[in-house]
Amino acid sequence: MPVDYSISLILPEIILGFGALALLMVGAFRGEKSAGLVTGLAVAVIAFALLGVCFAHHGDTLFGYDGAVIQDNFGRFMSALALIGSLGTLVMAIPFLKREGIHKFEFPILILLSTMGMLVLISAGNLITLYLGFEMMSLALYVIAAFHRDDVRASEAGLKYFVLGALSSGLLLYGASLIYGFAGTVAFRGIANALVGHQGIGVIFGLVFLTAGLAFKMSTVPFHMWTPDVYEGAPTPVTAFFATAPKMAAVAIAVRVIITAFPGIQLEWQQIIIFISICSMLLGSFAAIGQTNFKRLMAYSAIGNMGFALTGLAAGTEGGVYGVLIYMSAYLVMTLGVFAAMLSMQRDGRAIETVADLSGLGQTNPVMAFFLAMIMFSLAGVPPLAGFFAKFYVFQAAIQANLYTLAVVGVLASVVAAYYYLRIVKMMYFDPSAQVFDRQGPAVRAVLAISGLVMLFFWVYPAPVVGAATAAAHSLF
Repeated sequence: MPVDYSISLILPEIILGFGALALLMVGAFRGEKSAGLVTGLAVAVIAFALLGVCFAHHGDTLFGYDGAVIQDNFGRFMSALALIGSLGTLVMAIPFLKREGIHKFEFPILILLSTMGMLVLISAGNLITLYLGFEMMSLALYVIAAFHRDDVRASEAGLKYFVLGALSSGLLLYGASLIYGFAGTVAFRGIANALVGHQGIGVIFGLVFLTAGLAFKMSTVPFHMWTPDVYEGAPTPVTAFFATAPKMAAVAIAVRVIITAFPGIQLEWQQIIIFISICSMLLGSFAAIGQTNFKRLMAYSAIGNMGFALTGLAAGTEGGVYGVLIYMSAYLVMTLGVFAAMLSMQRDGRAIETVADLSGLGQTNPVMAFFLAMIMFSLAGVPPLAGFFAKFYVFQAAIQANLYTLAVVGVLASVVAAYYYLRIVKMMYFDPSAQVFDRQGPAVRAVLAISGLVMLFFWVYPAPVVGAATAAAHSLF
């Protein structure tokens, strides 16, 4: 295989890697005064990588480096989502970092390195590339979580994430070694061929451990315990990053490895995914009810949303994967919008994180209240907003796969979750008004407005997302 052909398959990763190295040199030579320049250039690097993904070989499934890397429509779709999450986070983070006195050039470089790991993870074609991408993404995330080193809460969040992340890496690696031992190969498609008619108990154990490692990154039960503490303790832009881009990569590789490597043991992995999905939906829906801190509430919301997304994966069909892709697209936009609103919650230069401070926002800042209300309605699944169609597709896939109990539990959990989403809308429009928030910069307001408008008008022109998701799901089967 020509070298230039293989390099073209990992062009976005190369852009991010060389961009990070170049910006590291800029920061090292110019010092802390280069933070603004490095951040602006990092935004440009991510944008170039996104263009590289968008203009790749569409319609083709290409293999490189002896099958270690796969470039297909599915990988391109999820890579684009991960890059959008990183780009949106970095744009929103600048005003917050400046105000908190932590606007350092290392932050955007860590974002670039973590995003490069995500793209490697999404395009993995075997267990070795999967683990390499997993660690490349995680190592930068450990540092980002504790980036505000003078803040005790951030340091605690970083330590918790590091300890539990190391455990999840060990579980994933142990599961991969078991699968390799029983299948005799690390390639996903090779594993699928090796397991035809030879499903041993060792493979099942390996699959359980592998799924456990991926479940940690997805923040799903029972590996969710880090999520509320890390979301609350980390700086808000860091929390926004954790809630968006890494989730795209984790869900993408979970779907890829399960669908392509284990089609012959669908009954076994289906039970695992159904258990994780049901427990995540129920915990996320009920545990968020009593939360007063906005970031902790969004942590439990993320747990629940990952459970809803996995409902489509549990179906094990092309329609189920399509539902997962639509759901993750809507979840990404909604989450970016929520954190844009959260970054706008400031008074006298001090960040506000309690839900009660949104009281009366409809009177003090009607534009922000409108867009946040649209996002809350979408998260609750109110038609005709994008969140409704996202849940509709995953529940439809579960019903078509005869997983009626899973679909019913999902609908009931969605009804329960609607309580705390709609409660925020009620507080903004019907409760007495609190003090006015400080006016935020154009970047944060733009992300909030775009997110709200996308949720509101998705049903008017869904063709680009729907078409891309259809082609992405088809490429896995």
